[in-house]
Amino acid sequence: MMRRALLACLLVAASIPAAAQWVAMSTDADSLVQIGTKAVYNVEFDKAQDVFDEVIRRYPQHPAGYFLDAMIDWWRIAIGQRSQATEARFLSKLDKVITVCDANLTRNPKDISSMFFKGGALGYRGRFNATNNNMLSAAEDGRVALGLLNDCQKVAPGNHDILLGTGLYNYWASVLPEKYPALKPVMIFLPKGDKVIGLAQLKAAARQARYSAVEAKVVLVQAYFDFEKNALEAIDFARDLNQSYPRNPAFHRAYGRCLVSLGPIDSAAVVWRDVLNRCLDKWPGYNRNAAREALYYIGVSLMIRGDLDKALTYFYKCDEACRKIDEDATGFIIKTNLKIGQIYDMQGKRDLAIKQYKKLLAWSDNNGSHDDAQRYLATPYR
Repeated sequence: MMRRALLACLLVAASIPAAAQWVAMSTDADSLVQIGTKAVYNVEFDKAQDVFDEVIRRYPQHPAGYFLDAMIDWWRIAIGQRSQATEARFLSKLDKVITVCDANLTRNPKDISSMFFKGGALGYRGRFNATNNNMLSAAEDGRVALGLLNDCQKVAPGNHDILLGTGLYNYWASVLPEKYPALKPVMIFLPKGDKVIGLAQLKAAARQARYSAVEAKVVLVQAYFDFEKNALEAIDFARDLNQSYPRNPAFHRAYGRCLVSLGPIDSAAVVWRDVLNRCLDKWPGYNRNAAREALYYIGVSLMIRGDLDKALTYFYKCDEACRKIDEDATGFIIKTNLKIGQIYDMQGKRDLAIKQYKKLLAWSDNNGSHDDAQRYLATPYR
């Protein structure tokens, strides 16, 4: 599933930010767009809905309001509020964006707003189709959307919002085929990317784009933390997102991960306890997956501080959460049980530690977990 999703991101990456270009909108509409977009990122969906309904009412022939309306459901899905009804509504809204854009393009084939928003709608539809194993549709949407972005670049080559799209494509087209060789045959039919140029374009968009700066920062956090393994570069963007949109669980958790990598561990623990408390208070998007991650990292912080009994309590709860969430052993349950085994060794409970390491060997290997288990079976963890 992850590989298919990454392939889709590669195919449609250049189209996603196309929706960031807002052309020929009046001051009042621009103000509404800024207010509504901030509400979406801050997970205030009802507020955003009211704002975008007003944009649609005032400008029924402009695709901006319709696209932003679709983004409300996209973010519902992104933070874990997924349902068949939400997915169906999201796709219906994207179809409306495309219909409005096509009508405008029939009247004026050079309508840049409609080119941008149609590209954005196709990009998000492609991402959605990829996550649902509909790769042929995802690839076709990506092909059409990439052409639209290229057309837009010819019309407005210096626009910083466009740089989000070119940056996305340059980065992913360079990085993903190397990390996932199965993607290389696909790249034969697509332009080559350049990682250095892509990161520079994304940073330029993050600094200077009017409407796509937030999305550029989201991508930069993912690129630096997950692919470049450079939490130091990621943390400033993650911190900014978390501070600007403090109700967004995705930004909250991204900042917490950076702190775990860089320290201080006490600061990371504070962030993850805040995440866990919001899960217990049932804040939007602070779901079981967020709670499981918080339990794990709080356990890690306690283990580092030497509070082993409390650390075990959190790891036990994390293990319990994993068994409720996943049918098969995933990375979290494997890492959690490795930590439990290590603590048992530190407490001198060798027989219990051995049981934990053997349990890891019964599960699939995850990031060298089998090597770790074999090493600690041979020599106790200290």
